[in-house]
Amino acid sequence: MLILIAGPYRSGTGDDALKMKENLTRLERPSYALFRAGHIPIIGEWVALPVWNAGGGKCVGDDLYNEVFHPVAGRLLQLCDAVLRLPGASKGADNDVRIAEGRGIPVYYRLEDVPGCAGADIPLDR
Repeated sequence: MLILIAGPYRSGTGDDALKMKENLTRLERPSYALFRAGHIPIIGEWVALPVWNAGGGKCVGDDLYNEVFHPVAGRLLQLCDAVLRLPGASKGADNDVRIAEGRGIPVYYRLEDVPGCAGADIPLDR
């Protein structure tokens, strides 16, 4: 399955670049376990960041940022087979879940619930 990993990226960071990088690292944490289970993990920021940079993005939250970031996730969700929703407050991730549920695709809240990932010992809350 193509699985979107959704969770906090910008939320709660005050747009601090280091905190956002830490959040991206947290989002990436389950990607190898998903890959080992035969899935393809995808994170919206993996697509949105280079698009934003190529378009001349200057500042988190600028007009181009708003044009790119959430729409990228929405477009990816048209291709995804499931969502893995990581813990933490995030309007964007909550919207991803809403879109996934509207499409009728599974939303997993624990890595071990994803097919093939039972026994994966990766904490998703740090």
